[in-house]
Amino acid sequence: MIISISGVPGSGKTSAAKILAESLGMKFYSMGGLREKMALERGVTIDELNALGESDPTTDTSVDEYQRELGTKEDGFVIEGRLSWHFIPRSFKVFLDCDPKEAARRVYGAQHAGERRDEDAHATVDATRAYLDRRIASDVRRYREYYGVDYRDHGHYDLIVDTTPFKGPEETAHAIRDALRERGLTRG
Repeated sequence: MIISISGVPGSGKTSAAKILAESLGMKFYSMGGLREKMALERGVTIDELNALGESDPTTDTSVDEYQRELGTKEDGFVIEGRLSWHFIPRSFKVFLDCDPKEAARRVYGAQHAGERRDEDAHATVDATRAYLDRRIASDVRRYREYYGVDYRDHGHYDLIVDTTPFKGPEETAHAIRDALRERGLTRG
């Protein structure tokens, strides 16, 4: 089984996916982590990499091809990425949603804790929310242009989880695992 986890920034995708993979004894892949590494290697922020991606599709396509290949060559993993559901259509597709204000609060806290090395820390939660709005708009533009999809369309997914009320990624991972168990896709 392959589980793909997508969602809005600040919904807890990476943290929840890591916890879920560990609890299920599966490998974990982070496409966000690959893009973060790409940005750091180029000496740019994720915003600057996304802006570059609007004119240079290779900033997206290299990661996208990697996902596609993983989906054909491996099984038994959890993958986090905005378009992982698209490139690995046989996966169990999860979308993590979050209220924009709560997402901005989480990202602001992570930026100021040094947990998001590929992003500049913003002065306020409101500034972080404006940043996230720009980032989402850039993602939506690129994905529509390159692939004709909107990752926010819930119709693409097998499970939608609103992480807004959750206290941490453990709760999100638990909710996903419960849904998998209820559908007979995993034990325990």
